[in-house]
Amino acid sequence: MQCTLCPLSCGADRQIRAGACGVQGLTVAKYYLHPFEEPPISHKNGSGTVFFGGCSLKCVFCQNYELSRAQRGRALSPAELAEIFRSLEEAGADNINLVTPDHVSDLVAEALAIHKPRVPVVYNSGGYCKTDALARIAPYVDVWLPDLKFYSPALSERYTGRADYFAYASEAIRFMAEKPLSWSGDGKLLSGLLVRHLVMPACTSDSLKILDFLKDALPAGTPVSLMRQYTPMGEYAKYPELCRTLTAREYRRVVGHALALGFDPLFTQSKESVGKAYIPAWDM
Repeated sequence: MQCTLCPLSCGADRQIRAGACGVQGLTVAKYYLHPFEEPPISHKNGSGTVFFGGCSLKCVFCQNYELSRAQRGRALSPAELAEIFRSLEEAGADNINLVTPDHVSDLVAEALAIHKPRVPVVYNSGGYCKTDALARIAPYVDVWLPDLKFYSPALSERYTGRADYFAYASEAIRFMAEKPLSWSGDGKLLSGLLVRHLVMPACTSDSLKILDFLKDALPAGTPVSLMRQYTPMGEYAKYPELCRTLTAREYRRVVGHALALGFDPLFTQSKESVGKAYIPAWDM
């Protein structure tokens, strides 16, 4: 069967060889209770996070570089993945958090059909998605958690290898925004959409355009997260402008624009979020 799950539609028969995402089937590099997501995701006990190997994007700054380039991860069947969901629930996870699932969403859906967790299922995506693939897994998803990385095709081509990133990510977010918002009484997101944007060095003008788009595209009350955590990693040495962290002035500019647009809830990060201490060890 030729794979057309992601926008690349590489056509690989992934029962025989890896696709453009770097993997054949389903690989997992780590699963655990993750305490460092946004507050309504990690909540009290931690998010039951499952990190999948491979990725359709080639972000040169990827914090999970070994994982996205399919250098880490153990092959699993959908039934084995369903057992991981059960184990995370038994450990007290506030939700099941599927990290970078777009290129394996068909197999993840099989696992969720075997065992649909009693806690919310979070679809934690890089944003480079096809809406028809999202529609197929949507019956199993409670919370959409996409990135919106770049507005400019030139920037997205330079840093992710995909000039059409915003064209697909914007449509994906409009699709996800149809999910009604629902919160628990103590602040956990039970249903709906939370959009993340990583503010990048020398890219604040692009960040402002992203916020303008989100203001138009999102229903009032949709939570937005502006991340300050950029840490030079991956192939950053080839890109001089990425060899530093974000300045306080750059981050203030983007946060100020978000506040002026009236985003609420708006999640922000302190300068302590920068660094490698928050990056998991791939010990699956």
